[in-house]
Order: sequence, then C-alpha cells, then structure tokens
Amino acid sequence: MTDTVLSIRNLTAFYGDFQALFGVDLTLRRGRALAIIGANGAGKSTLMRAITGILPSPAEAITLKDRPIGALSAPEVLEAGISMVPEGRRLFPSLTVEENILIGAHSRIGNGYWTLEAIYDLFPVLKERRHNPGTALSGGQQQMVAIGRALMSNPDVLLCDEISLGLAPVIIRDIYAAFPRIRESGASVIVVEQDIGQALKVADHVFCMMEGRITLSGAPGDLSRDAIHDAYFGVSA
Repeated sequence: MTDTVLSIRNLTAFYGDFQALFGVDLTLRRGRALAIIGANGAGKSTLMRAITGILPSPAEAITLKDRPIGALSAPEVLEAGISMVPEGRRLFPSLTVEENILIGAHSRIGNGYWTLEAIYDLFPVLKERRHNPGTALSGGQQQMVAIGRALMSNPDVLLCDEISLGLAPVIIRDIYAAFPRIRESGASVIVVEQDIGQALKVADHVFCMMEGRITLSGAPGDLSRDAIHDAYFGVSA
C-alpha cells in the first residue's frame, strides 16, 4: 500500500490563452511537508489554485489518495480532503474568533483529530480571545485562526499560502512551531513561501518554481544555497 497522499503529474494551467504552469510534477507522502519557493509571479499561487480546484485542471493531473480530483470544483476538493490557509487569512470580520474557526468544520466528513478544543490546545491564545472579533486580533493571531479554521475539516492535505507574509520573525517562529503536531495528526503539508530560510527549516522536500516550471527540487540538506539562489532567480549554470 502506497503512502502517497497527493500526486501531481504533468500539470498545466491556463488563464485564458496565457499558460501559467508547464508540466509540474510533485508527490506528497502522508505526514510529510513540502515547501514551494519562488519569487513573485513564479507560479506558486497558481499551483495552489489548481490543487484546490479554483483553477480547472485535467482530471488525472492531480490525484488524492489515488482518486483523480483535477476536474473537481473547489467545494468538492475541500470535501475530498484538501484544505487551504489562504494568503491574507481572509477572516470574517463580523464573526468571533470561535465562529471563524467553527466555519471550517462545515465541510468535515466524519470525526477526526482536530476539534475546537484541539485547536485551542494548539494555539492557547485563541481560547483566551475566542469571543473577540476575528479581525480584532494581531496579524499573527489572525493567522492562527486561519490555520485552525483549515484544520477543522480534518484534511489529508493542508495547503499554506504565504503564512509568514508581513509577520515579525518571533511570530513566524511561534506559528511554525505548531507544524510538527499538525503532521503528527496525520495531515500532510504544502507550504508556499518566499522566505527561503523558513521553507528549508520546515520541509522534508523543497521545490523551487520560476515562470510556471519546477527549476529545482530536493531534500533541504541536499540543496546548496548557490543552487537554490540560481533556481530562484533563474541564473544559468
């Protein structure tokens, strides 16, 4: 029995006539973490949109636990087991912290590790602020709410799009400190980051993208800083 959770094969994506992804391949195993790095416009967010069903893809190009999901809609992909922490958090300002978190449970199928109390145990400050408006918190605390909301569906795969953007280093460290427990719960993680150092710390495998293509991949310990720099900025050898 394979432990592959998500498989992407020869994925292409278009915005109208503009091709944004060119033959992207990657594999994510159960309980593992991948980091996708690259400059603005590299195709990282487009890849996330394709995985989550926001951007249409060929059915067989993306499989989740051997099930083709490329042609599914975004709600269907969520129900299948992929949840996303979007760039910018996108909390509902009219809802409390707790209400924002509980929204994530609406797509849950059956029981799982992540409950409201498990989220509060992961991020204790959220329990203290649970009756506050979600957008009245600090940026880092709002990011915790967004992660908690995504986990409440008990996903097989958690996608995190630029979760460190605009946050202080100490806050980024606190947020990423939760990832070992998230992985221990059985969830696999894909992190999209511009912060190369952070990506290398959290991931088992790193993919660098440029202009819609994978330009470098490997375990963090096997990739030199020079190789990453060249792939990131498109420097020819």
